[in-house]
Amino acid sequence: MADTVREIERKYEANGTGLPTGGLPDLTGVDRVASVADRATVTLDATYYDTPDRRLARDGITLRRRTGGDDAGWHLKLPVAAHVRDEIRAPLAATVPRALRGLLRSRTRGAALVPLVRITTRRATRQLRAADGTVLAEIATDQVRADRPTGPGRTAEWAEIEVELTTGGDTALLDAVETRLLRAGLRPASAASKAARALHETAPEGEREAAAPEGGARSSAATGPPTAEQAVLRYLARQVRDLVELDPAVRRDLPDSVHRMRVATRRLRSVLRSYATVLDRSATDPLGAELKWLAAELGVGRDAEVLAARLQEAMAALPKELRPGPVRTRLRTWTQAHRKGPRKHLLAVLDGDRYLALLNALDALLADPPRARAAGRPAAHVLPKAVERDFRRLAGHVETALAALPGPDRDLALHEARKAAKRTRYAAEVGRVELGRPAKELVKRMTQLQELLGDHQDGVVAREALRALAAQAHAAGENAFAYGVLYGREEARATALERELPALWDTLTAPDLRPDRGGRRAADSGTARSAR
Repeated sequence: MADTVREIERKYEANGTGLPTGGLPDLTGVDRVASVADRATVTLDATYYDTPDRRLARDGITLRRRTGGDDAGWHLKLPVAAHVRDEIRAPLAATVPRALRGLLRSRTRGAALVPLVRITTRRATRQLRAADGTVLAEIATDQVRADRPTGPGRTAEWAEIEVELTTGGDTALLDAVETRLLRAGLRPASAASKAARALHETAPEGEREAAAPEGGARSSAATGPPTAEQAVLRYLARQVRDLVELDPAVRRDLPDSVHRMRVATRRLRSVLRSYATVLDRSATDPLGAELKWLAAELGVGRDAEVLAARLQEAMAALPKELRPGPVRTRLRTWTQAHRKGPRKHLLAVLDGDRYLALLNALDALLADPPRARAAGRPAAHVLPKAVERDFRRLAGHVETALAALPGPDRDLALHEARKAAKRTRYAAEVGRVELGRPAKELVKRMTQLQELLGDHQDGVVAREALRALAAQAHAAGENAFAYGVLYGREEARATALERELPALWDTLTAPDLRPDRGGRRAADSGTARSAR
């Protein structure tokens, strides 16, 4: 089993390889620090692993096997925010534990994890304590020695200071401690981690650190307005990066991770379809089919998650007299049954060859994009046409839905309109930089429409689930009254949303994002064409 610890720390160093003359300043009285207590000095011996081309290091990730101290074992550190990392720990073993290898799979793609650098640290630790004895933070003085366990390389030595909050600590304390340390002559560490500094300083003479590739999204050296290809690839590269970074979060079952990964997948597929004049669809359609597959796999668990939350919230809001029988128990059992299966299946998908092949294909697309006829044209001229085309499709779906009678036909038409609203939104997101305020405003409007239609579709699914729950309860001899009450409330909610739609749609206008002859945008001057 692997345990996770949220690590919030800051690192410092002095000029040269040692510490300031006179050592660290007294931190008593800083913020809530009432006393400083020394702990035993320990020696830590850690070997850091990465792929031969250092994929983990490029993403700010460290993987090590460490002995010594009170947390010996395998440690995987994943960045969360500035100075914040999640440290995932596993027991000592001869090889990288399977649980940690899985969390790295979207980066390693089957490449071997090999020892790259060994770091020995002599650590003297002090605890910063509050007046009641509570440990607020720990400050460690590290004397570091690094070398390469295999192959050519040099030995490097330096000293650094780490200040780490205890669980639930306040970052204001880190700010106050930092002020005192900087006044004492220290400075923020030049490297984000010991491993990063060690790899640099132990490198053989003449070795150059590999630069992180940007794929096809890297801008060329040419000056001038960005091309449509550059704008589209920049957006696609960001979504691919999200897929890779969210993979370990999904495996760890972190909140909202499946939803965010699914959105990135949908954005990729949608933009490939919207910008067929930029990237050749004969080459991207097979990739789009694989993205559709992955979105569907992610959706099984996500849809069950959303539905369960909606039903639980609705059931909790019912007065006790309106939910006779074991309704909460049945709903809980139903939720667990629908969540356990999809979760296990999704992990199998992420461990499968098909998923890795998709990630590799996305990288290949960015590295060597299949250019279509408009790829080299200015983005400001190409992007608006794609957005306007998607908006026209959306308008057709909305008009069909508004003309349909209440019932399954309208529900289906509204669902299609929701998907069209997403596609228009994603197409507009590509042009946020080049098209400016009008594109941002359109994204905002499409989000509002998407949320209304999404709420409606969630209600359609909820009513289907309530019918199934009622049937199960009836078959078991239970009172099914509560499910009928909730069904009626969902129907009323759907009717209210359908009544809101015409008014919301009337506020929307077809986007006019193209620059006029004077270089200004028609939408900026207030001239927008009606959607109808």
